[in-house]
Amino acid sequence: MRTRFAPSPTGPLHLGHAFSALVADDLAQAVGGTFLLRIEDIDQSRARPEWEAQIYDDLRWLGLDWPEPVMRQSDRMDAYGQALDHLWAAGLLYPCACTRRDIAEALSAPQEGAPAFGPDGPIYPGTCRPVTAPGGPRPRDAVLRLNMSAALAHLGASDWSFTETGINAGPTRVASDHLLTHVGDVVLARRGMGTSYHLSVVVDDADQGITQVVRGVDLAEATAFHIVLQDLLGLPRPVYHHHCLIRDAKGKRLAKRDDARAIALYRAEGRTPADIRRMVGL
Repeated sequence: MRTRFAPSPTGPLHLGHAFSALVADDLAQAVGGTFLLRIEDIDQSRARPEWEAQIYDDLRWLGLDWPEPVMRQSDRMDAYGQALDHLWAAGLLYPCACTRRDIAEALSAPQEGAPAFGPDGPIYPGTCRPVTAPGGPRPRDAVLRLNMSAALAHLGASDWSFTETGINAGPTRVASDHLLTHVGDVVLARRGMGTSYHLSVVVDDADQGITQVVRGVDLAEATAFHIVLQDLLGLPRPVYHHHCLIRDAKGKRLAKRDDARAIALYRAEGRTPADIRRMVGL
């Protein structure tokens, strides 16, 4: 078994991060597997070296260890570019010039019963989707979306499945209709980044040989899309372990801006790693 924890160095780790990292490590250690750390720093406008250093300090304080060197997404743009080239050559990507405001206005009067949000935010209404796949070389530094309808036709399958070992453990099936209506045309390359979370995480998990992806249940909808992307890129499909979210006293999920629950603050107050485990229910 190979699990991973993949934080972004854009703020302090909090109790929710500690829970996810500890669960991933516990699952690996229970069967003599390997726990890996990956730094998801594709958003260079927000990533900071001091936050990355704090990630290492906090995780080591919690008692976690991992093989070196640590994979950093900012070093892997060539791998993401190759994946985009593959999808572009297959006629499955198209450039999108829509702003967030454009999308919001297009969705201001959604059809009755249509979901407004998916794993990539508001479900894209297809404003820039071409009738035929664009030709020529792949545009650089452009927003590129996956044409979900074309992708499903390319794969020729009506549904997909993955194994869940966390919440609602067991085989989970995802239908094509669900992908069209609840996921839509997801962004795979953002301007100024050259990639996106969804593309990078799928490519990285495959390259690191991750066999069990551990993450919050809030990303379960993204998993429905990631398994399709894995098939499009010819990548192996890991097992998924979606865990519950750590919430505050009001039931709100924790965020990096919630410094009151930062691991570093608990450390400064004299708490121990065992205290953190008890606080997150481990």
